[in-house]
Amino acid sequence: MEVSTEPTLLDRAADVTDRMCPSRGVLEHVTSRWGVLALIALTERDYRFSELRRRVSGVSEKMLAQTLQTLERDGFVLREAHPVIPPRVDYSLTPLGRQAAALVSELAHWVERQLPEVQNARAAYDSRR
Repeated sequence: MEVSTEPTLLDRAADVTDRMCPSRGVLEHVTSRWGVLALIALTERDYRFSELRRRVSGVSEKMLAQTLQTLERDGFVLREAHPVIPPRVDYSLTPLGRQAAALVSELAHWVERQLPEVQNARAAYDSRR
């Protein structure tokens, strides 16, 4: 029996520009609109689901639930269910989540600071069209 020496996807170094690299999926989860906003909010403190939904203005219950589940699966968010009546579930960042949140938060705040320049660029672009 011959054993394949062909490198598998997991044997290769991560390369986000490679369309088959699993890091692309993680990047998509962390940089999605709701992923970024949930991570940023969770840097402030732990939140219950309803509190987090109010903090991340505009997100639907379904999208927030999906986002948190994805971030939990990727190891960024910790979901802690408390055995009380009524049920209580808290969400917090894991150490990996804190690292990711710091990076996307820095980018988001950079965008906020650069917004006037972006708006000027858009206006200039639109006036040429």
